[in-house]
Amino acid sequence: MDEEEERGDARTGRLRFDVELLAGRMVGAIEWLAGTPVTSDLPVGLFGASTGAAAALMAAAELAERATVAAVVSRGGRPDLAGEALGAVLAPTLLIVGERDEQVLSLNEGAAARMKAPTELAIVPGASHLFEEPGALERVAELAAGWFAQWMGPRNGLPG
Repeated sequence: MDEEEERGDARTGRLRFDVELLAGRMVGAIEWLAGTPVTSDLPVGLFGASTGAAAALMAAAELAERATVAAVVSRGGRPDLAGEALGAVLAPTLLIVGERDEQVLSLNEGAAARMKAPTELAIVPGASHLFEEPGALERVAELAAGWFAQWMGPRNGLPG
């Protein structure tokens, strides 16, 4: 996002909710990594929060045939906004939701049921939507790191 886009989005919030635009930009970045010699052999993991999670899932679905995305983590995300792309995601996906974020928890449960990829729902006890409670973000970091290590580490034939 350039400075003009940032200023406009700060006023309207339009771009942060344009999931297709965000997904397209992620695909472009991932394709750039794949075409760059120093990064082309490295696994790609995507981490998204809120609408960024839907964009990450849409990007993973678009790139599924090329097996470019090795794992996805969603934190307090809106995977439901990925729509039909959910069924096309092949990358193992971890959906992390705060226990007290009841609406988003329900949306994540529904999205998980629609996914064909290995999918796990992790609920952070006592956490709300923004994970502002003491220790909540640390728990998110532990869960995400564990997921990426499980699906992207050397045991899976991928570079460590």
